[in-house]
Amino acid sequence: MKSLTVLELSKLYNINRQTIYNNIKKGILSKNSDNKIDLAEAIRVFGEPQKKQDVKDSVKVDSPNSAEVLLLRQQIDMLKNQLDDAKERESFYQNQIETMQRLLEAPKPKIQEPSEPKIPPSDPITETKEEVIAIPPKAAEVVEKKRIQVPEHVEPEPKKRGFLSRFFLPYG
Repeated sequence: MKSLTVLELSKLYNINRQTIYNNIKKGILSKNSDNKIDLAEAIRVFGEPQKKQDVKDSVKVDSPNSAEVLLLRQQIDMLKNQLDDAKERESFYQNQIETMQRLLEAPKPKIQEPSEPKIPPSDPITETKEEVIAIPPKAAEVVEKKRIQVPEHVEPEPKKRGFLSRFFLPYG
């Protein structure tokens, strides 16, 4: 037969757990070896359990007064507000991007570049390397090619020594 715990039995008969423990202590009610109470034993002591009305039958899912439905509607409203805020932020940032692009594309005034500086020939340590950066021209716009001088540091080569001078004159 079916075995029930004290908690399940108290819920089934709608009685206090302490009442069940008192009946077990007095010997009116007995437990199995697994500390559960047999349903037949509970029926002998307490009688047939009264059938409760099923709570699920009385609650309609479509009723607007249902707590779950109200909670879900609140969540939907909150999510709609968050979506509207996100759309506003997106349009604001899109406007910012368009403004920045217009500022970058604005025609720049022509500035005369100074003639290229000449490096004195007596300085053998640095050499200059010119890089050309080409930006593809946009419609109705002329882009100038600019040359950027990049100094390249070169160390002078050490004096070559023979095989034996490495051993006899190590610091010389």
